[in-house]
Amino acid sequence: MNFILLNTAQGGMGSILMIVALFVVFYFFMIRPQQKQQKKLKAMREALKKGDKVVTNGGIYGTVREVRETSVIVEVDRDVQIRVDKNCVTPIAEDANGQNDPNKQK
Repeated sequence: MNFILLNTAQGGMGSILMIVALFVVFYFFMIRPQQKQQKKLKAMREALKKGDKVVTNGGIYGTVREVRETSVIVEVDRDVQIRVDKNCVTPIAEDANGQNDPNKQK
């Protein structure tokens, strides 16, 4: 009888260790990288300045014309400006040849 109780207690401890190990794996491979990415994106949004190229969550490309506390004014075409929440824009990293600039005429 003691053998059965001892075996059950060890099995329970093994299950708890497996759950903890699974949580650690999820944290380091899924949660932590996502948090790092969110911090980087937030820093990029805070560093927006006039003239930066951006794309909105809706897929609209434009150039920042004015930065406000919670929003930015984006020029999407000549004399066409829209106000967009800062959380809905992503800066565009432009390479040396200007390849990622959708406003540049070919």
